[in-house]
Amino acid sequence: MHKVETIEELLNAKEDEQYQFKEAKTRFDSGEAARCCCALANCGGGKLVFGITDKHPRQVVGSKAFNQPERTRKGLIDKLRVMVDFQLYEHEGEGVLVFAVASRPIGLPVQVDGVAWWYEGDSLIPMPEEIRRGIYAENGYDFSGDVCGGATLSDLDDKAISVFRKTWTTYSGNKRLETLSVEQLLRDCGAITDDGVTYAALILFGTKKSMRKLLPRSEVIFEYRSSEAAGPAAQRDEFTEGFFNYNERIWELINLRNDKQHYQNGLFVFPIDTFNERVVREALLNAISHRDYQLAGSVFVRQFRDKLVVESPGGFRYEKHRKT
Repeated sequence: MHKVETIEELLNAKEDEQYQFKEAKTRFDSGEAARCCCALANCGGGKLVFGITDKHPRQVVGSKAFNQPERTRKGLIDKLRVMVDFQLYEHEGEGVLVFAVASRPIGLPVQVDGVAWWYEGDSLIPMPEEIRRGIYAENGYDFSGDVCGGATLSDLDDKAISVFRKTWTTYSGNKRLETLSVEQLLRDCGAITDDGVTYAALILFGTKKSMRKLLPRSEVIFEYRSSEAAGPAAQRDEFTEGFFNYNERIWELINLRNDKQHYQNGLFVFPIDTFNERVVREALLNAISHRDYQLAGSVFVRQFRDKLVVESPGGFRYEKHRKT
């Protein structure tokens, strides 16, 4: 990435996946800043500029959004797990703050609260699935796409397939999916091929018996702990079947202890869940989809009173703390 040395170069830089400009004269949401930096890292690294207008001809308006940039930098590093640096400029009495964000690691997208953000032009969006798959493929072949020797359609759970069919139909709006045979449905989504049943099919739809036999190191363990002290969990549930058989149950377990937080906007106080359903579901899906199934170990979902941790073999980790 080109190193910007002067205000003039910033004023002439093109806003794209490497440069993002925010006026932010007085303040800017720290969560939004983290999402912007996440997308910059996923797009190869870049700069987030505060105090310059984003429209040409650009002007320096100055920003007081982050008056402790070193503290903000450390917070971004903690969230993103990539290097972030900053530089301060002064132009005609106005301050400009630039955060320089390093590129993501090879084979691993950067995430904020379980979501890998991406820039499509200057639009901030969740990373498209095809981009995500390409990133994970950088570290080697896709084990889940391999055919599992000895596996047949009888090793897949009808209930799990039914849940998947309903979910896919709802998401795509394609009513034709409701009329497909099970075999055709699984072929259309790539779970089975002419060569046989893939490991992905087992991960998503496998029965308990077939998972224990054909993919024994694939359990998901949910624990609720009232504190981080050592000792047995207050609640522990183990899931050894396909993802679509326990996905809803894990969210139900988390939601049982999903306390309401409150924030004030002007004269009004609004309730908000401690753990957001969409974010938690995506974190769990990422842990299942992208874990290394050739490593020993389990996917763990650990819920505490004030945080949730999801981690899996191969390095994926999501941690959400309650805001106070």
